[in-house]
Amino acid sequence: MVGDGVLLECLQNPAVEYVLVLTRKPTGRTHAKMRELLVPELADLSAVESQLTGYNACFFCAGVSSVGISKEEYERITHDMTLAVAATMVRLNPEMTFIYVSGAGTDSSEKSSQHWARVKGRTENQLLALPFRAAYMFRPGFMKATAGQRNILKWYGAIAWLYPLARQLAPDFVSTMQEVGRAMINAADFGYSKPVLEVRDIVALAHGKVAPRP
Repeated sequence: MVGDGVLLECLQNPAVEYVLVLTRKPTGRTHAKMRELLVPELADLSAVESQLTGYNACFFCAGVSSVGISKEEYERITHDMTLAVAATMVRLNPEMTFIYVSGAGTDSSEKSSQHWARVKGRTENQLLALPFRAAYMFRPGFMKATAGQRNILKWYGAIAWLYPLARQLAPDFVSTMQEVGRAMINAADFGYSKPVLEVRDIVALAHGKVAPRP
């Protein structure tokens, strides 16, 4: 869902020159500045490495809910697959900015009682240790979908009408998908003052309130 919304923002934003979409299934979208590369297993990009050079940013939006799957499977997708992609990208494009969509509630100390929060915290920490030009961990909460999105969780659609109220009552947990995409683009272009961005950081960066990287 996040990847679909971020892709729409990238295609509409003049700051983005070209987009290569790595995906396991067709997006169904076409655009003059977009190319789609089908990769059955994101953890193994060896067959397509020659097509992955020359990019200055990677927006990693792949992931899965921890609900209904084993801890081992969740770790394989959330941690192992993410680090495998990142290792390939930093080797091929060391000047790249890598942005990882984590989630509100992620635990950087890796000591949370919630398994998913520990796994995402460990994933964030190991990504930040890689020698990218810059890396940012985005922790969005509830995101209002962008018009034209095709991949939206059913329950998101059912409660979308609550967004205006939630934005007023819980600004630390609510943003739009468009703001997440714009903040990613601004982070890649201008940087940010800290590597982990909570919802308020994401919203501020999306609206041009940029704190440059130190």
